[in-house]
Amino acid sequence: MRNSHIRAASRDPAEPRTWHAKAGDGPPPSRWPHAPRRVRHKLAPCPEIDCVRHLLAPGTIAAAELHAIEIGTGADRVLVAQGAIPDEHYVRALAFSFGCGFDSLLTIPRNACPASDLELIEATKSGILWLAAGHRRLLVLAPQHLTARCFVSHIRFNPSLAADICFTTSQNLLSFVGRHAKDTVAGKAAFELAAEQPELSACSDRSRFSILPISGCLAMLAAITFAPALTTVTIDIALALIFLGWTALRIMGALTAGLFWQRQVSIADSELPVYSLIVALYQEAAAVRGLVESLRALDYPPEKLDIKFVLEADDHETRHALTTLNLAAPFTVITAPEEGPRTKPKALNAALPFVRGSYVAVYDAEDRPDPDQLKKALQVFRAGHLKLACVQARLTIDNSHDSWLTRMFTAEYAGLFDVFLPGIAAWRLPLPLGGSSNHFRASILREAGAWDPYNVTEDADLGMRLARLGYHTAVVDSTTYEEAPSRLTPWLRQRTRWFKGWMQTWLVHMRHPVRLWRDLRAPGFLVFQLVVGGAVLAAMVHGIFAVALGWQIASGWLWAQKSELGDILIAGLHGITLVTGYFISGLLALIGLARRRLMSCAWTLLLLPIYWLLLSVAAWRALLHLIFEPHRWEKTEHGLARTSRREPRLERNGYTS
Repeated sequence: MRNSHIRAASRDPAEPRTWHAKAGDGPPPSRWPHAPRRVRHKLAPCPEIDCVRHLLAPGTIAAAELHAIEIGTGADRVLVAQGAIPDEHYVRALAFSFGCGFDSLLTIPRNACPASDLELIEATKSGILWLAAGHRRLLVLAPQHLTARCFVSHIRFNPSLAADICFTTSQNLLSFVGRHAKDTVAGKAAFELAAEQPELSACSDRSRFSILPISGCLAMLAAITFAPALTTVTIDIALALIFLGWTALRIMGALTAGLFWQRQVSIADSELPVYSLIVALYQEAAAVRGLVESLRALDYPPEKLDIKFVLEADDHETRHALTTLNLAAPFTVITAPEEGPRTKPKALNAALPFVRGSYVAVYDAEDRPDPDQLKKALQVFRAGHLKLACVQARLTIDNSHDSWLTRMFTAEYAGLFDVFLPGIAAWRLPLPLGGSSNHFRASILREAGAWDPYNVTEDADLGMRLARLGYHTAVVDSTTYEEAPSRLTPWLRQRTRWFKGWMQTWLVHMRHPVRLWRDLRAPGFLVFQLVVGGAVLAAMVHGIFAVALGWQIASGWLWAQKSELGDILIAGLHGITLVTGYFISGLLALIGLARRRLMSCAWTLLLLPIYWLLLSVAAWRALLHLIFEPHRWEKTEHGLARTSRREPRLERNGYTS
């Protein structure tokens, strides 16, 4: 690339076509090319916005400077984040005021940048890119945080530097890197974990982690063939004990939740770090408007937010829906690579290399987090141990009153996220993460290998992988409202995917049981077996026990004279197991509903036997899917809710969109 090519493109003073100025905002951008090219040299609180002082109202400028000082960032980022001026308009004005160039990077070829693909990706975080311009180098700056202020300070002492500096926007830089480093991004998103840690990825040869279950099945068939009666009794007792062990773990979690006090840490706005949010979207056009409104309502300086929406290449409807919202900073849209499976974890991996925050949170399209969630999560991180890798927010159902299924979902989530998981987290035991509202230390997330794109419950898998590395997870007292399927078919598809992912997670981590025992130690190993494997097994066993007991009662077999004492004891064990499971699950759900003040949903707990039968159907369906289509992602449609618990609550607390 010739030097003249860059300079010609960068010095083009063509102004942006659209900008609707507010009353009192100053002259329109049409005067920019004719604005005086002098810069004030007297001391100003925020010299980075001297170039646009004549374009905006004095009150707007003063408020931006005051807010920038309060939160510790550049006043230019405040103006852009508050919508006072588009980012490109500001960057053009800054470049023009110092005689620097501006380039959109649309026509810059890859060979003009000597950096490697990995260095290109890192450039999106720093906002600094070097281009080869003939026999010299050209520095491209995309203002972020305090970049513009540092530039102004240096250029005033050495004006000759302007000849070697060109400006662009962060979005232009991201697009440039996305075009020229897409193969590297795709490789990291779809194959990095499988390449670097094959034993911890569901992508690896399935035969390697199928040895254990296949061997178990063969041994069981042999035992049934040679000793059918003894084998049947042994299996019944073992399954019942596993089911009861899973129940006992839930009791322990319920009894210990709330016994451990979390120290509160006050954090000034000036000390708040950049916080990145990743949202993977696919066919979510109906949900994006509410999602954007919810993220905008977060009580966190937007200048320190970095929000990445990840879309599939062919999802034109969702892309159009986002385009109509005219999103600007801190929102950015990234396209997921087509290589590898089309799953949510792959999309999350595609965004991770570009996030700028030292903390990363994951949300789904239907999520509506409490406005205070980021600050509360950060307080838990600051107060916790350095080995605290993740903070899980509490999930609850927003459309509880849509159907009996959503009420049951609400009760289930209340028992899980408000009672069980806080107790398990308090003991620093392995925690299967919820699929949303996970807050991570970005450095630890990268160290762990991020998400497995081949696991359809990437959250549970990542939680176990973090535990194996010696990290732990906490639960924060902040809520994210979610939309639950209100009809049976979508619910069944969603639960099938969850059960299949837990099966994948169990099989992957049990490839080397001895190594898993060493990594998690005895308590963690037991919790893994009961929480991950036990949840699936409990659902599958429940259907068998319920059908067997129902047939025995309905047919009068138990009361027949030919019934032996052992048969009656086994039937009694089935009955005790079922009743105990119903009672404990109902009790946890009832406690959670009481804490949520949602006792109006408690009546649905009478339908627990029916609900568990449906769970059993989903678990057996998941087993079939695991065998024939292990990486297929069954999409749950959102934006269909008819009721909302969240909206009246927001109005009562003064949060209105």
